[in-house]
Amino acid sequence: MNSIFFVVNEAWFFLSHRLPLALEAQKRGCRVKVICRANSGEERLAKYNIEYELVDIERGSAGLISELRLLRQLHKIYKTDKPDLVHHITSKPVICGTIAARIASVPAVVNAIPGRGFVANRRGFVARIRKFLIDRVYQLALAHKNMAVVFQNRDDADEFVGGGLVRSSESHLIRGAGVNLAEYPCLPELDGPITFSLISRMLKDKGVREFVEAAREIRKEHSDWIFQLVGGIDKGNPSSLDEATLLAWDKSGVVQWIGHSDEIASVLQKSHVVCLPSYGGEGIPKVLLEASASGRVIITTDISGCRELVRDSVNGLLIPPRDSHALANAMRTLGNDASLRHRLSAAARTKTEALFSVEDVIADTFLVYEGLVN
Repeated sequence: MNSIFFVVNEAWFFLSHRLPLALEAQKRGCRVKVICRANSGEERLAKYNIEYELVDIERGSAGLISELRLLRQLHKIYKTDKPDLVHHITSKPVICGTIAARIASVPAVVNAIPGRGFVANRRGFVARIRKFLIDRVYQLALAHKNMAVVFQNRDDADEFVGGGLVRSSESHLIRGAGVNLAEYPCLPELDGPITFSLISRMLKDKGVREFVEAAREIRKEHSDWIFQLVGGIDKGNPSSLDEATLLAWDKSGVVQWIGHSDEIASVLQKSHVVCLPSYGGEGIPKVLLEASASGRVIITTDISGCRELVRDSVNGLLIPPRDSHALANAMRTLGNDASLRHRLSAAARTKTEALFSVEDVIADTFLVYEGLVN
């Protein structure tokens, strides 16, 4: 295998989630190229001697014209550069890229389905119709004679295979992007006020509002406890909260909005509990892997992806989605019981070491690659 191309919406996501995979490919003598949209952090790829090419991936747009434009651009790149294998990440690259790869006769295709995203979170009749149509598009697109489809959790894999979207022989389970255990060492809690952190893009679907509501409830009893939101706004996502709302919450004193941080290990070290009350559509959230590796106990929702990592009362607490009161109760439980926090976090670190190291993810992914190209 001489060349691997990665197709992803945004370069920052690739750098955050897939860089170790690309570096391993380079170490094995492969040419690596990232295809992504402009103004997404692509200039940082040069630091790692990774080539990149820009295409028109319009986030939040489902227009036929934009999809055809992306398909045409990818087809041209594949036809010109002739990669041995292309690895598509997230829905638009998967759908448009697989069709383009089939037309351009790319020898091998890997499609990564990290989670169903905001499509899985919508309710009602219109949402069901939208999901039905998207599944039919997947069914039509996911047709390549030499293809692997990688899922991060068993629920998504079962849904795609059971729904006839992919064949079971094409389905592979690789749990998340993995975590560098050296970069996220297990450290004891710091002294000081109990601190709860939600580390994520500021999206409604991540349960940010529920976190704020739970914080408001808890602060009536524990005014010294700290509740912080760590993450930036994502204007391209239809679920994004606006800056005015976040600033108002911060000004009220109920929560602290820290904004985007590149020092997640430091944020985790200063936290006692990490919360991600997501509504659904998760693969396996990388921040939960990082929290588990760091020995920080987790509160998250009982949904696909999150429960792939967390077992309730074993290595964290699971709560129902969209339930701020349940979240507040879980916060009370952990905030008031240091011995429980320590027991659950120790189990979380052990599980992360056993199943979720980045080295294991890289090895498993290259086994998938080799199964297609050898």
